[in-house]
Amino acid sequence: MDEPDPRVYFAAERTFLAWIRTGLALMGFGFVVARFGLFLNELSAARGGPPVAHGYSQWVGIALIGLGVALTGGSASMHVGTIRRLNRREPFVGRPTGLGMAIAVLLVAIGVVMMTYLGLMK
Repeated sequence: MDEPDPRVYFAAERTFLAWIRTGLALMGFGFVVARFGLFLNELSAARGGPPVAHGYSQWVGIALIGLGVALTGGSASMHVGTIRRLNRREPFVGRPTGLGMAIAVLLVAIGVVMMTYLGLMK
């Protein structure tokens, strides 16, 4: 029996680490968004204006952090499944990941909402 090619395992690990980086980026971005409303309040107070409502930014930030956590957990599960398939010598069929597509669609929607929100602020 042929030895498995280690490059295949290394490629699977690189993919897993890319998902981890994406999850960490989402968590970091979520933290920034959650604190954005606080920044707006401080900016408004420094200018002597009324406080700005910032409840939405906190909830959007918390949702992004949760999304990053879920993505990290999902990627770990997918990686374990991939390694198991490779160890059983099952053929690997490339397919688009539903998780990746769902994250992309959700981030586009969040981006549009944030652009609209920032565009309507005075």
